[in-house]
Amino acid sequence: MNLLSPVTGVAGRLARPVGDLMTAARIVTDWRMPLLLAVSKGFITPVYRAAWLASATGTGVLAALAVRPCDLESLAERLGVPPESREDLQRLRAWLDMGVRLGEIDRREGAYRLRSIAARTFAHAGNDALAAALEEVLRFHVPVLLGAPRMAATGERFALADQDGLVIARSTRVVEPLVRAAIDRVLERDKPQRLLEIGCGSGSHVKYAAELNPRLSALAVDLQADVAETATKNMAEWGLADRVETRQGDLRTLDLEPQFDLVTLHNNIYYFPEHERTAALERARALLAPGGRLLLTTSCQGGSIGLDVLSLWFTYAEFGGPLPHEDELRAQLESAGFTGIEVHRPVPREQFRAFTAVNETA
Repeated sequence: MNLLSPVTGVAGRLARPVGDLMTAARIVTDWRMPLLLAVSKGFITPVYRAAWLASATGTGVLAALAVRPCDLESLAERLGVPPESREDLQRLRAWLDMGVRLGEIDRREGAYRLRSIAARTFAHAGNDALAAALEEVLRFHVPVLLGAPRMAATGERFALADQDGLVIARSTRVVEPLVRAAIDRVLERDKPQRLLEIGCGSGSHVKYAAELNPRLSALAVDLQADVAETATKNMAEWGLADRVETRQGDLRTLDLEPQFDLVTLHNNIYYFPEHERTAALERARALLAPGGRLLLTTSCQGGSIGLDVLSLWFTYAEFGGPLPHEDELRAQLESAGFTGIEVHRPVPREQFRAFTAVNETA
């Protein structure tokens, strides 16, 4: 029998905790640890929260929870998860539980419910444009910031299919008050008006114009078929189907008579490459009746960081280009043959502009 074995055993058991403490002390005193924790708290976790909220908003989860608390099965049914697939249900549960872990929702008595101020804000139907803007940032702005160097090296460009037109149509409504102010300044109220809207999105701007002038009729077109289809459904829901026709179309190839009193382009001139903008504006003028007017609204360069990143995305798009400079766009309107060009800034020191111009050709 080894008489020292009990002693060495005790010593070993004592040494392990001491060693663990020393190891822990080395870790926590490493200068990289507080930096990692700061980065996680200050940068990484907010990104996780924003991504989860964008997903929960875009899929309708927050809207459902705004009505009432929902269990897993109810949310699975709303999202179209097959009820017989236990694996898919468990994966959905894991995603929902991540929302709980991030503090955006809560789970009590088997039901999920809204928790954070952010989740309650994005769940409100009146804040849909804000929620869509968050989704736009995460789905489109972040990828160009991550991928720009590689794309510059390979020549890769974003295609129109890389952009979710329905999300963009919703997010651009954040500037709806500015667009409405521009429409207020231009639209005739007391006589029949024929309107052509290029890039109609959800159709909300046409709806506003139709409400201002009950004698207005309009053709609203959008590049993306799913967006135009949604606008068609909206017009029917708003009771405007007899006054507003919607279709998929491209300004550059529209086969129409010069019959319109007003042509509008809201927040989409950057969908045309810089070298094609004068030609696009010439085409818009060709669709105006003599004396007809153009209303073009857009954010210009030199604004917020969000606008700069938007401009960067379109710089990397095969179908578009950066946001315009005010002087550059004015010159393009002149080159396209427009006269009486005026530029209005609805909000001082902001880069949103409303350009108006006249087709004087008889």
